[in-house]
Amino acid sequence: MFFERVILTEFKNYHYQQISCNQRLNCFVGLNGMGKTNLLDAVYYLCMGKSYFGLNDQYLAYHNSSFFRLEGHAVANGHVEKIVVKAPVGQRKMMERNDVPYERLGDHVGLIPVVFAAPDDIQLIYEGSEARRRLLDNTLSQLDQQYLQQLLRYNHLLKQRNAALKQFAETHTFNAALLAVYDEQMAAPAQYIYERRCAFMERFLPLLQANHHTISGKREAADCRYESPLQQHPMAGLLRLNMDKDRMLGRTSSGIHRDDLHFLLDGQPVKRFASQGQTKSFLLALKLAQYDLMREEKNQYPVLLLDDIFDKLDQERVEHLMRLLLEGPYGQLFVSDTHPDRIAGIAAKMGVSFHNFVIENGVATLYNQTES
Repeated sequence: MFFERVILTEFKNYHYQQISCNQRLNCFVGLNGMGKTNLLDAVYYLCMGKSYFGLNDQYLAYHNSSFFRLEGHAVANGHVEKIVVKAPVGQRKMMERNDVPYERLGDHVGLIPVVFAAPDDIQLIYEGSEARRRLLDNTLSQLDQQYLQQLLRYNHLLKQRNAALKQFAETHTFNAALLAVYDEQMAAPAQYIYERRCAFMERFLPLLQANHHTISGKREAADCRYESPLQQHPMAGLLRLNMDKDRMLGRTSSGIHRDDLHFLLDGQPVKRFASQGQTKSFLLALKLAQYDLMREEKNQYPVLLLDDIFDKLDQERVEHLMRLLLEGPYGQLFVSDTHPDRIAGIAAKMGVSFHNFVIENGVATLYNQTES
């Protein structure tokens, strides 16, 4: 599936912008702060129903606008899917597929699979476990609607259980029967999520290692280890074992919401021992492994969004990565760059069609293009 057209209205720093997309490669070039990333985020929003950067919709509207609207025309097997997002500030947003509103926004997730690689992904290495669980959830939610529904259910019950524990702590009371209800209801979604994450890791790790092998030039061995409290006890047992601790803390201290991934190079933690170049290579390998897994599972090419991933790389390294992406099993690419002709120049030498847009102050202008 690929986008042939994307329209932004009152979105971030775009008053109105229509982009005619190339089926293979789309370059957004310009200085930092001009709106390149915002275009990529608009494409991501049309795929996932939310911003990649976790921003609340009220912060996505143009200046003081009371709404924003996104429209995308995606092609699959010759059939056009028209996706529209209507988001009035302060009101519930609506998503439509071919002019029919979704009853649940989650029903859209997975229709247009997408992978986004951005500088903020450094959080996967250096920040807490939440960022790494988000990688798991982002991938599995696009592959399995049941996973998304079970995750939403688990998080809803977790929020309720935590609210009850907090109230008990504040009022010096305790209601074991109420917690027992939450505990019983949380067990099934927790087990489903855990089993799907385990199955994901079995498929994901070889893909990560293969991609890192290619990108790094076989210099280090990459590894990724999944850690979950459910490896020791089922969810119901964990909640029982940690009851006193939870009462003291006023929150649920153990469960699949504490799962984590550990990233290693040659057996050493990436965040402690990897250089800047090694870290960037590892992150790109992560995202390409995510892409490969989704391509294989869904039997279609996801959209690949690459935001400023070539920063501080020399020309030889950039050409190596672009050849990997343009010659490999990848579909439609959207790439942002500060160099006006770097990516387009590589594509032209390879005979790959592209659209190259210059972005300046929220206006995208088609600079040059080739068609296959």
